[in-house]
Amino acid sequence: MTMATNTFATYAAKGIREDLSNVIYSISPEETPYVSNIGKGTITNTAFDYQTDSLAAAGANVQLEGDETAYDAVVATVRLQNYAQISRKSVVISGTQDKVNTAGRRQELSYQIAKRGSELKRDIEFSCLNNQAAVAGDATTARSTASLQAYLKTNSNKAGDGTDPVYTTVPTDPRNDGTQRDFTEAILKDVIQQVWTEGGTPKILMVGSFNKQAASAFAGIAGQRFNTTGAKPSTIVAAADIYVSDFGNVSIVPNRFQSARSAFVIDPEYASIDFLRPMQTIEMAKTGDADKRLMLCEWGHRVKTEKAHGIAADLTTS
Repeated sequence: MTMATNTFATYAAKGIREDLSNVIYSISPEETPYVSNIGKGTITNTAFDYQTDSLAAAGANVQLEGDETAYDAVVATVRLQNYAQISRKSVVISGTQDKVNTAGRRQELSYQIAKRGSELKRDIEFSCLNNQAAVAGDATTARSTASLQAYLKTNSNKAGDGTDPVYTTVPTDPRNDGTQRDFTEAILKDVIQQVWTEGGTPKILMVGSFNKQAASAFAGIAGQRFNTTGAKPSTIVAAADIYVSDFGNVSIVPNRFQSARSAFVIDPEYASIDFLRPMQTIEMAKTGDADKRLMLCEWGHRVKTEKAHGIAADLTTS
């Protein structure tokens, strides 16, 4: 078929109005399951300390009548320390851009501020779950808060050439990766048992996408799936499968921002994000025909007792 001679078509026409949708589509994920599930708190210094303690091992406590013996030794608490780090995002928008008629948002500055806020939350999630050690910082080095990986030294199942972090009070030694191996149900059961033996109550298994699929094939997955919603520490935030372990039900939660080669067994009651300065938007000094905003927060990661959690490390990711 051919177009008739002198047909006036859109290819030559002038003044056709553009068809630009008034919606901006974004596929970037915003879920932060770890930060959403654990507690929130406050701190008053860039270095914050806290104490942990434990009971003596149980034993057969049999005594003679009327016996007088030496008093039991008092074991001191363990004092731990971590640092608060500053996380920030910034935006500068020209005065003209903020006034022109834009599609998909009423005002460019407000749109960009909201976008930066979501990015900041994702960065906090990433810092908590990747291999980041505590750094005190100085005039040329930024402070950093220890991640969950840097804390976990007791309940772990790792490759033979991998090593757990070594520390007494400050988690300054990151985990050393070993040779990757497949995530199996035997590995998961071992970590859950270790956590329970140390006194923890395993509630969440947090994994990357590849190992979420691996875990979904474990025999202990409940035949009936449950979805949970909410935003309180006592509620599992995110859709999850339920793994029925010998020590209670464990919700399997996928996390896009964690270390993909690790699977975390978590009791969210024993971790929190503590703010020295809460998330805020600061209007910066105007030095020209543009508006500047700085979004920041100063926060620290508190793992209240690392024995409440566990890690299956050195897992394959593809």
